[in-house]
Amino acid sequence: MSQPTVRFSAIGINHNHIYGQARLLLRAGAEFVSFYATEPDLIAEFASAFPQAGLVGSAKEILEDETIQLIITSAIPCERAPLGIIVMKHGKDFMSDKRGFTTLEQLAEARRVQAETQRIYSICFSERLEVRAAVQAGELIQAGAIGKVVQTVGLGPHRINPPVRPDWFYQRDKYGGILTDIASHQVDQFLFFTGSSQAEVVASQVANFHHPQFPELEDFGDMMLRSDNGVGYVRVDWFTPQGLGIWGDGRLTIIGTDGYIELRKYIDLAGRPGGDHLFLIDQQEIRYLDCSQHDLPYGRQLIADIMNRTETAMPQAHCFLASQLALQAEANAQRLGYLRV
Repeated sequence: MSQPTVRFSAIGINHNHIYGQARLLLRAGAEFVSFYATEPDLIAEFASAFPQAGLVGSAKEILEDETIQLIITSAIPCERAPLGIIVMKHGKDFMSDKRGFTTLEQLAEARRVQAETQRIYSICFSERLEVRAAVQAGELIQAGAIGKVVQTVGLGPHRINPPVRPDWFYQRDKYGGILTDIASHQVDQFLFFTGSSQAEVVASQVANFHHPQFPELEDFGDMMLRSDNGVGYVRVDWFTPQGLGIWGDGRLTIIGTDGYIELRKYIDLAGRPGGDHLFLIDQQEIRYLDCSQHDLPYGRQLIADIMNRTETAMPQAHCFLASQLALQAEANAQRLGYLRV
């Protein structure tokens, strides 16, 4: 007899992270029922990748289907929170691609509705939840491998590839700013690895250094974070050169009282193949760990949370706090002009 599982649908597939969101749920045994989108080119590709999910004629069909428990989205960023609020009001749980919000007002309303409905509003911070090296780092830290964590340094460089970016990518009211966007990953990691449930933004800055043809784009941003448990530094940008061979050399350094861990998530410049490289330096030695086969539990945990009304995949307070800090950093950032060379 088959075990009961979660039935899910997708509304809004504008960013290709939706493929990873769907696959992590399928990998965990969920059932992909249906999807809704309006862009013919996106629909054709998505339907080919997930033939088990039928295209429906409206979002309303999914929202009013009482057999659907979870709705996922990678809609245009400014549309994600309004959708999530509607989803929760329809008695369903929600998983958004990161960023889950583009304004503090959206976050405040989502907090209110979530408290009212007790539904799950999860954000797939894939640079931690779907990176095997990051999962293994968390387990090592829990086991005391580097002592007490005192700082994280998260670097999130990306390649911009202007010809393939949609118009909304360059419109600030739609994408929300670089710290709201990319840096939400690094804020999530800071809170998780330091074990912080409260934190503040010490300082932040953003710039458009090299893309005057896109005046609303921010191609650089950084911030400093502080909590009672530690401090953090975040730097994100759109400057990955073509010669790297991958979209970005994402790195995380986690500094503890008895050692440190460095993650080279997607590429090792020293030449080891693939991603998920972990380096651990403690009081005895330097160790290298290939994490490419390590388990990814987020999908299973989220399904269990939906069925059991628990918070094992991501505490709701953590999800909202990571979003709040990224939004505050963006809202209060010092804005720099074009780089003059």
